[in-house]
Amino acid sequence: MTEHHEHRQQSLTQATEARGLEALISRAARAGKGAAPVERWNPDFCGDLDMEIKADGTWFYLGTPIGRMPLVQLFSSVLRKDADGRTYLVTPVEKVGIRVADAPFIAVEMDVSGEGEDQVITFRTNVGDVVEAGPERPLRFVDENETGGLKPYLLVRGRLEALVARPVMYELVGHGEEIKIDGRTMFSVRSKNAVFPIMPADQLERLSA
Repeated sequence: MTEHHEHRQQSLTQATEARGLEALISRAARAGKGAAPVERWNPDFCGDLDMEIKADGTWFYLGTPIGRMPLVQLFSSVLRKDADGRTYLVTPVEKVGIRVADAPFIAVEMDVSGEGEDQVITFRTNVGDVVEAGPERPLRFVDENETGGLKPYLLVRGRLEALVARPVMYELVGHGEEIKIDGRTMFSVRSKNAVFPIMPADQLERLSA
């Protein structure tokens, strides 16, 4: 096969992919008005798309960052994570797999109102979701073995989570308090009458020492 022919085939593939993406965008736009009911749709799986959400929340398509925020917001409105642990873009007529390095969203800002049991912690994600942590939108804290640090995750919708950005995590921890849970004193945060344990209080003391 000649180099020219190879190049032509490659550009044809890319053109087809691009047209396919355009069609997907138009279907997502129609489906994604407001909160798309992706949990109710059961279309056929149509294969994987060369799209990835990196650990810092940047979306890539064919190895290139998607710089247009309205497009990222559109795709994020039709995201779904299924019981198989994989993340898909879902419209009423198709379901395509994408790769997610960590969490699909990043919580980039937080606000705290009230105090004690009435305290509510609200987060804003990098794609514009505003989420109040609480019984239905829990926070979970994962030990990062490589760094000895913590990674907090917030449930945004369905099975999709936002990783709380490091500066926001420090702010969040600033609202922590010691609360007894099942007989053990835990350093925790409260929101909407729910308590989210961060770590055992004695472990925090050792880290702070």
